[in-house]
Amino acid sequence: MMRVVQDMKNLQLDADQILDYLTTAVVVTDFNRRIARINQAAEHILGVSKKRGIGVLLDEVVDLNDIDRAAIQACIEYGRPFTKRQAQIRTSQQHTINVDFTVSPVSVDEEEFLVIEFTELDRILRINREESQLAAHDTARQLARGLAHEIKNPLGGLRGAAQLLHQELEDEGLKEYTSVITEEADRLRNLVDRMLGPNQLPQFNPMNLHEALERVVILLEVESANRIRFIKDYDPSLPNVQGDLEQLIQAILNITRNAVESLSEATTKQPTILLKTRIQHRHTIGNIQHPLVCRIDIIDNGPGIPKQILDEIFYPMITGRSTGTGLGLPISQSILSNHGGTIEYLSEPGKTEFSIFLPAQYREEE
Repeated sequence: MMRVVQDMKNLQLDADQILDYLTTAVVVTDFNRRIARINQAAEHILGVSKKRGIGVLLDEVVDLNDIDRAAIQACIEYGRPFTKRQAQIRTSQQHTINVDFTVSPVSVDEEEFLVIEFTELDRILRINREESQLAAHDTARQLARGLAHEIKNPLGGLRGAAQLLHQELEDEGLKEYTSVITEEADRLRNLVDRMLGPNQLPQFNPMNLHEALERVVILLEVESANRIRFIKDYDPSLPNVQGDLEQLIQAILNITRNAVESLSEATTKQPTILLKTRIQHRHTIGNIQHPLVCRIDIIDNGPGIPKQILDEIFYPMITGRSTGTGLGLPISQSILSNHGGTIEYLSEPGKTEFSIFLPAQYREEE
């Protein structure tokens, strides 16, 4: 019995830790709407820390409209919980977010509290879109593998026959034709290999993402003859990730080169690419929530991705540029998927943003 009592005491002592493991944002206030507890998910979406949030009024952290304030007051007076669907709230950092929220009155040791749960709808939509994107990527990879098998086998026979014929011919003019056949067979084989993405598993080592970004910037500044302005907004506290430096350089290069070529083709005035790094806490990739994630934003001021292909850009051979191959983004997605990461994107005329997310503490599965 004593052990059960002690276990219950330990459970009460760890209440804040239990709240922090929830993916739902939870804020606990007294009946004067003064914050008593706030979990990590709430810190993230409301943009306020425990140190700054506890003890202040809820209205100083979240700008609720008059209707929502009246509903909370009715909850206090009549003791009935209520739920508001698809509400827009503004945080103390002036960010507007879409949420469902529930307010429930509770009594603990004769003290009255309100438990307010926020479910971020934008986050749910992002996870659903990410799952659809990953499913589409897997489908495309399976299709590419099937096509590769069907294409490469006859290509090998075609190339071998052309080489044999080349050796038998004495007319140099005719040999030119067999050379063309051989070269085109090689080109098609290389194209199929590129569709399949990296043919080597990543070699994981601790690495600094800023090193990869710097290599990409140096290369693209040379390629663009310094016609593109690169702006760097790096977070110096960004932790290392477990990754393959060369493969991650390739993934970032593909995305950034797309931005460079889009800006060049559109002859954008004052073409600019912003490279920004940040840390994000408790971020979900696929069905895994990571305590710490490194984020890279690649933002350009070009014309944007054409709307007709916006949902298809991670399929092979889909491109909005006249000189594009449509293979860069699928390859980048494959590389990042092998690193436990993902890519998100938003695009409109004047601003296209690709965001890369990589777990700060990723380990290859055994």
